[in-house]
Amino acid sequence: MTLPFLPSLAKAADRKAVKKPAKKLAMVYLPNGIVRRCFFPGEENAEVPGFIGGFNADKVKSDRRFENEPGIYAPQFSSTMEPLRELAADMTMITGLDRSYKNGQDVHAQGASCYLTSLSPEQAQEQNIAHPNGRTLDQVIGDHVGHSTVFNTLEISCNGFTAPKEPIEFDNISWYGPGKIAPSIREPQKLYQRLFLQKSYREHVADVTDLVLEDARSMSGKLAVDDRRTMDGFMQMIREIEIRMKKLERMLAGADVTVPKNEVLPRGEYIRLQMDLMLLAFQMGITNVSTFMIGPERWDATLMYEGVFDKPVQHHNMTHNQKGDGYKELQKIDIFHMEQYAYLIRRMKEVKEFDGSSLLDNSICAFGAGLGDGATHQYYDLPMMVAGKAQGQIKQGRFIKMESGTLNSNLWLTFAQMMGLEIDSFADSNGIVSELST
Repeated sequence: MTLPFLPSLAKAADRKAVKKPAKKLAMVYLPNGIVRRCFFPGEENAEVPGFIGGFNADKVKSDRRFENEPGIYAPQFSSTMEPLRELAADMTMITGLDRSYKNGQDVHAQGASCYLTSLSPEQAQEQNIAHPNGRTLDQVIGDHVGHSTVFNTLEISCNGFTAPKEPIEFDNISWYGPGKIAPSIREPQKLYQRLFLQKSYREHVADVTDLVLEDARSMSGKLAVDDRRTMDGFMQMIREIEIRMKKLERMLAGADVTVPKNEVLPRGEYIRLQMDLMLLAFQMGITNVSTFMIGPERWDATLMYEGVFDKPVQHHNMTHNQKGDGYKELQKIDIFHMEQYAYLIRRMKEVKEFDGSSLLDNSICAFGAGLGDGATHQYYDLPMMVAGKAQGQIKQGRFIKMESGTLNSNLWLTFAQMMGLEIDSFADSNGIVSELST
């Protein structure tokens, strides 16, 4: 287990050579779109959209309901975004982003599998690229920044179902290349083992925290006050994660027979535990790039959103029952997901780097979906929020209205450049989102 950097253990000469903390990128994916009328500012009283299925994702593109006047505005918070209000200074909402859609693959599968390639199957075919297509943004960036970490990238999913219910394209946003999935880790215990444990000594150490605590005690006399606080916070986080994993295991073992046995419960605890493991990987230098799926696309199976519903519900099924007051029930899931994103931002603000800056100061933490609306399967007006300053490259606390039709690959190119890549295009991009830094 790698400990966080402790300056008081370094020699004076070495301190002068210490550089800035590494920049980190977290791409958080929201499945099944969003109730747009409750998410986009100004649409709260809009007419509920009808259902457009099949491969007609862009059928009503000429009749957008979110045409906007491009510009940079003060933050605005719709009812769905309310959990993020207290974090207004730490994040920016971006509207007007589109992703090219072409026939050739289910709308949900294409939404997820093509999210970080920004190439549809048809576009890939035109370029003689096999599908699932290309190398995703996270992998491209990982190739550049991963040389100093254990893993170039880390892929995490919060799909707790062990039984396959959909093809792999519905449950993955990261690809090494054409047809080569970068498999995400669903189970917290397996993720923990990958980050911290090796089988050779795991058999001899029941609780890895005890082993590290012994080493920590032996060096405590050498640590400065600030470093002792860093160590205490670090060890407390490790201990809490182990306790939470054991709690989840007990919950699953004693689950009611009416609740699916292959489902990780409850959702909030599961998601936040996976988030904390991702942050530990960042803090400890295991990786600087991670994708994080809050849930799989479509996947018609029940999930328990604790504190929201009394019984498990099907997210995807609810997206197609928004008429009348149906959208209000679905919005509860959207708000639940915003609460998880708010948790992630707060935790990133709390984690301190060796130079006193926060993890959030050194990161780009994007939160978005491959579909603009789960009912209409639209690929335009995609939800997008960006937290973190990327070491001063992003000016936060704003609402950026891009010109309708701006390609989301432009944002991916912007992220790549902020992470240090010297490239001038990505997928079908035709520019960058300069508004993020102005």
